[in-house]
Amino acid sequence: MSDFLGYRGRLAPSPTGLLHLGHAATFWTAYQRALRSGGALVLRVDDLDPQRSKPEFAAAAVEDLDWLGIRWQEGPDVCGEYGPYLQSMRLPLYISALKELIEGGFVYPCRCSRKDLTRMTQAPHDEEPLYPGTCRATAGRILFSGFGEAMLTGLSWRFRVRDGEAIEFSDGHFGRQRFVASEDFGDFLIWRKDGVPAYQLAVAVDDAAMKITEVVRGADLLKATARQILVCRALGLPEPAWFHCPLITDEHGRRLAKRHDALSIRELRASGMKPEDVLGRAAAKVGEPNAHRGPDL
Repeated sequence: MSDFLGYRGRLAPSPTGLLHLGHAATFWTAYQRALRSGGALVLRVDDLDPQRSKPEFAAAAVEDLDWLGIRWQEGPDVCGEYGPYLQSMRLPLYISALKELIEGGFVYPCRCSRKDLTRMTQAPHDEEPLYPGTCRATAGRILFSGFGEAMLTGLSWRFRVRDGEAIEFSDGHFGRQRFVASEDFGDFLIWRKDGVPAYQLAVAVDDAAMKITEVVRGADLLKATARQILVCRALGLPEPAWFHCPLITDEHGRRLAKRHDALSIRELRASGMKPEDVLGRAAAKVGEPNAHRGPDL
């Protein structure tokens, strides 16, 4: 649980496409939980993907969320005490965190490409492959003379997990969860070789810096929670509470993605639907996710 006083939730869209029905359901849940708690809601645009993030998608997300009737107290359009509210403008925070992890021995450099990992494992392509530890054995023989810009590009950095460690937490929707390091996930990416922080590092640092007390997001990120808990512990950051929402699926049972343009909020708006119609349709389509449910503790 958080050490912070007062409820602070967040909306964190990634501007890599248009928001869809699943986003509407999740972000509305985050809004309602902030309202019921009498707390604040923060809008942060997670625009770290240099190839896919587009300013027009960020602008569309702000417009669509406002159209749905969701209101936030801090964000790129209203400012606030804990900005900037674009991740692309927060790079110094991530560099400082990476330096701390390196100095603490929590991470090591990795030269493996995603293609290499795909050949090594049979992991599904929609999540990070279970890392087999290829670079872990040699990492201890590498000596660093100091932290500099050269350490930020050309190679990746991985968080070294403790094999067999169980990470347990309580989720506000799905209840008690349990994931085991080296079984459910392996040494995971913290920094990409193109000089961009990985999701696990950036959101852990930002949620703490913005004093977020509860993270509301989709159930596809349940496993990511275990990784972020490890990052928080390594950096001495308070852990927020967690609430993962059931996923919305298409007619084939596949979870919605931004490629589902017909179910984008923008397309539904253009078809003449009102905000209450979109939210009602989203609520009607919510089903139980195919996410890992940890056993009762």
